[in-house]
Amino acid sequence: MGVAIGLIAALIVLLILIKITFTLVGLVFTLLVAAVIGFLAGYIVPGRLPYGVLGAIVAGLAGSWLGTLLIGSIPPHIGGIAVIPAIVGAVMLAFGLRLIGSVTGRL
Repeated sequence: MGVAIGLIAALIVLLILIKITFTLVGLVFTLLVAAVIGFLAGYIVPGRLPYGVLGAIVAGLAGSWLGTLLIGSIPPHIGGIAVIPAIVGAVMLAFGLRLIGSVTGRL
């Protein structure tokens, strides 16, 4: 009986999380997760990402796309973003930006 109640509660929580993901709050949450991932990439790669928070969000979203493309969608997923591939992709993107900036002398 306790297991059934736990499964029902987990299903309800899952349905609520799915509903949140498809709302404006879900979009804001996804952008917040992307910003955190972008800031993590900025701390891993020496230097700084251009454009502050906006640059971190773009790095997190683009890094999520790049990482998922390269290594697949590995859990955990937070806010619709696969965290591990997103961090890997954002670090690769930040490193590429750092490399291009050092060659051109702009960053």
